[in-house]
Amino acid sequence: MQFELSDALINDILFSMEDQAGDFCLDTAEGVVVGGVDGRDIFKEDDADPARYINLPEWDSAAGFRLMEHFASGFRNPFVREELSSALGQGKGVFRAFKNVLGRYPEAEKLWFSFKEREMKREIIRWYNGLREEWGLKRIGFEPEETTYLVLEDFHFRDKNDGDNQALDVLHDLCRVGPGFEFTGEKTGESFSLITETESGELAGIISADHVGGDLFIRMLEVKPEYRGLGLGKALLDHLLEKTKSANPARVFIDLPSESEGFSRALAREGFVPRVTRYCLTYSQGTYSETAY
Repeated sequence: MQFELSDALINDILFSMEDQAGDFCLDTAEGVVVGGVDGRDIFKEDDADPARYINLPEWDSAAGFRLMEHFASGFRNPFVREELSSALGQGKGVFRAFKNVLGRYPEAEKLWFSFKEREMKREIIRWYNGLREEWGLKRIGFEPEETTYLVLEDFHFRDKNDGDNQALDVLHDLCRVGPGFEFTGEKTGESFSLITETESGELAGIISADHVGGDLFIRMLEVKPEYRGLGLGKALLDHLLEKTKSANPARVFIDLPSESEGFSRALAREGFVPRVTRYCLTYSQGTYSETAY
């Protein structure tokens, strides 16, 4: 029996899939999930159409574990990724260990819940499309929600002030190496410094730029290690470019350290093009050696 997959029904199916203690199915005539912890003994002998009850998409602890592995392996922050992978590899109690790691990183936890919901909705859509093929109907599509913006809503952006200096010293020590530019001329215009902070007021990142000879040079872009991979660097860049429009710079320059090469994709989307490849050699105690720059 055909039925419409509404948003409300999707949410009911999601809830039932995660309830490992219950036994649920779908009443296609009513378009509702039925069953529960007492089993699925709901079939009536006098039902005119016994096929009205169908199984929900399969979902068990093994599927949940695979989803956690997928999330952990693709998480862009190396610190959080390593902790999540370690939790999943410990054997007994992996679900609790995984949850405990996420509890220490609220932004990562928010991404996990959004990721899990999105992937489980994909599974429901695949299940429903299989039914639609049996009914001779076209498949439906699925538009995943962009989760990065959900996380960025938890951060605030503002101008830097002198009260930020102590927290910035800590941030500089954590980052050590970041984008910067060695100026060949004197600063001839405004300086711009924007920071981002969490809802609790913890400083999470900074971007700074100077006007030199009509051009804008981004001399600092740093994000606290535990907040990397959430799109904060790109968000800081966007805020800076918007703020500096009134200064009308001819060009905007930024150096990109080799270990931050992945950020080049974000720059390319903003229209930046590579102009210089910089190499560095360190001289120490009478000999030269390679160094990250």
